[in-house]
Amino acid sequence: MTRLAGIFGYPLGHSISPRFQQAAFDHCSLDVSYKAWPVATDRLEAEVRKLRDDGYLGANVTVPHKERIRSYLDDLDPLAEALGAVNTIVKEDGRLVGYNTDAHGLVEALRKDGACDPKGLSVLVLGAGGAARAAVFALVGAGVASLTIANRTLARAELLASEFEAASAAVEAVPMQEPALVGACKKADLIVNTTSMGMRHSPAEGETPLNAKTIRSQSLVYDLVYNPAETPLLAEAKAAGAKTLGGLPMLVYQGAASFELWTGRPAPIDVMFEAARRALA
Repeated sequence: MTRLAGIFGYPLGHSISPRFQQAAFDHCSLDVSYKAWPVATDRLEAEVRKLRDDGYLGANVTVPHKERIRSYLDDLDPLAEALGAVNTIVKEDGRLVGYNTDAHGLVEALRKDGACDPKGLSVLVLGAGGAARAAVFALVGAGVASLTIANRTLARAELLASEFEAASAAVEAVPMQEPALVGACKKADLIVNTTSMGMRHSPAEGETPLNAKTIRSQSLVYDLVYNPAETPLLAEAKAAGAKTLGGLPMLVYQGAASFELWTGRPAPIDVMFEAARRALA
């Protein structure tokens, strides 16, 4: 019997997860069909319940459901519980267990594709939502020296920063506006954009949180947006002479970690990257 997996989110027209996950299953000769499951919030509980039926491996979870979906699961992995967000559901002995592979994917991409070890760096994180929380958690855990969270609504950035008061890194919050933002940029070795600015088919398509004048040439600018491959922010970073890293590697690495949780076997990373790049071509 063909087993089933997929991704919950709404909307899902932008998602390329079905392309590279299906390529991985096919490469490994696994009889699994991976689909996009666009689900509005009022239908989420009923759709998650279907995962308990025979034949389902589990699911990925993307916006806007990563936090809400926790209440429909039987258990959470410690990391997913700490982050307050789930991006992978695995059916284990009939129980639905939530995991988070975003933090792993972020640091894996930074090290392997950005050639950057975050230990000891000064970091600026743009945004204060769920993706920012995963980024801050991962980077503090990787040993950054200091981290500044910039957000349009300062109170949200301050709330996120307060969760890391006991961390070894110095974590602070600033508004995403001059002069505070410029000051944070000037001392940042690494800038990570977790907002949707620049994302294709989004209300913020074509926008960038920073321009070339505020980015140091010595910085690495890491945009978690993967579509388009070169976002307006990355274009500004290149104009400033800075190094850049797009969001596609993180997407693939977090998806590869999900694949391994479902199957118990190593993910064919090269196959997944090739399929992901074809999907964006």
